[in-house]
Amino acid sequence: MEESLLHKLRRDYQLPLPKVLRHLKEISFNKSEPSINTKDAEALKNLFPKTYGQPIVSATTDRKETQHLKKALRVGVVFSGGQAAGGHNVIAGLFDAVKNIDSQSSLFGFLNGPSGIIEHQYQELTAERIALYRNQGGFELLGSGRAKIETEAQFESSLKVALDLNLDGLVIIGGDDSNTNAALLAEYFLQKGCLTKVIGVPKTIDGDLKNAYVATSFGFDTACKCYSEMIGNIARDALSAKKYYHFIKLMGRSASHIALECALSTQPNYAWIGEEVAAKKMTLKHITETMIDLIKKRADAGKFYGIILIPEGLIEFIPEVKALIHELNTLKEMSNVREKLSKEALACFDMLPTDIQNQLLLDRDPHGNIQVSLIETERLLIEMIKRSYAEKFNPVNHFFGYEGRAAFPSNFDSQYCYALGFVAALLVDAGLTGYMCYVKNLTEHVEQWEIGGLPLTMLMNLEMRKGKMKPVIQKALVNLEGKAFQLFSRKRHHWMIEDNYRFPGPIQFFGDKALTDTVPVTLTQEIRD
Repeated sequence: MEESLLHKLRRDYQLPLPKVLRHLKEISFNKSEPSINTKDAEALKNLFPKTYGQPIVSATTDRKETQHLKKALRVGVVFSGGQAAGGHNVIAGLFDAVKNIDSQSSLFGFLNGPSGIIEHQYQELTAERIALYRNQGGFELLGSGRAKIETEAQFESSLKVALDLNLDGLVIIGGDDSNTNAALLAEYFLQKGCLTKVIGVPKTIDGDLKNAYVATSFGFDTACKCYSEMIGNIARDALSAKKYYHFIKLMGRSASHIALECALSTQPNYAWIGEEVAAKKMTLKHITETMIDLIKKRADAGKFYGIILIPEGLIEFIPEVKALIHELNTLKEMSNVREKLSKEALACFDMLPTDIQNQLLLDRDPHGNIQVSLIETERLLIEMIKRSYAEKFNPVNHFFGYEGRAAFPSNFDSQYCYALGFVAALLVDAGLTGYMCYVKNLTEHVEQWEIGGLPLTMLMNLEMRKGKMKPVIQKALVNLEGKAFQLFSRKRHHWMIEDNYRFPGPIQFFGDKALTDTVPVTLTQEIRD
């Protein structure tokens, strides 16, 4: 590979650490009261008898006695699911931490996602190899995959590799489903008497893996900055050409965090937030009419161009479309669909353009559900507008997805991920299992960040998957009462007719920290909630 200058400079970027992480052997963990769920508690307790109700833990250096295993660690790590910028720094932090704890420690990387665990495909990671990937984007050091460990044979195979490698810990870097898998593995290992500790790291660019302790998942900041740069570029183009409406679909299947962050960063003429659509029970007809009203008002002002942001999962927040998708998800096969739908669902299906109808009938995802990401929601809105609006209207559709997943991580994601790697190592070293890493105070200087671990079971509820109720980590939706959405709600009316576009430009890595070390806009607002 021929390296660019930025590639080389990023590799040498020196990462700061929180003050609490400077002396690892002095760290111990304070424990809170046992954690419980307010929903599905009894069912979860039965499913996770060994790990349910564990306490939240927070790191401290105040105690005289620490909880270290006092030996060299043997730890495995795996990337699970889609790419997110900063993943390599999690591994770098994990490696540096286990070597700091004991220079004889070993780190093993499982290849191509969870299938590497099942199929016992791994490599021992060295300082020389990891050095090539520090502060780099993507997951190419190990590769990733979306395989799930769910059958008895797969659990048995995972147990065997943990025993064969004599692992003290297994770190799973992934989103809500991957961390659910981590919880299941932790429980399984304990039930089988295996001492391998399983720790999850919060990863997803969608930003829907968050709670009171995990302020954001890694990769979200970088992805939003990448998308915002492109939105700003397109806005500048629209302002120059003055004749195109750009409908831009953004990643975010289950929540609209990316759309909200990018809207606050770029100030488009309109941005849909799926959670608001659901709360107001807005129909497809209402959404179409809102768009047409905007286009008419801008035309009256002599403006025949604009920027519209659309979250990937918007279609599932529209009540009648959501009901249709629910019915389609319950069907075992897609032949003669029209004969199997209810009257209401069929009416909705017939209202949709033919291309969208066909996309609803494509192959299902691993959970047996319709692949909403393959539905071109931006084209759906364009076609619905064209049916009712015959005036001057030149739409262009875009989808920003992969463009933000494997970029050079922002300084924020680089620093955040490096710290997460250290936390994962410390949780293993403290003998904790079934936990997710957290780093708090992210809007403060890195020195002030706080660290700890959350029991994975406290984040779960039961959901229907493939016709069965299964434990899954609950996705965090946009809080319509939160300060981030409220700020957006106050400002958006000024963006509709007036062109108040903001042009964030590309991610900056060097220079004034006020420019290079910024955190997500929504995070700065949410921290005040």
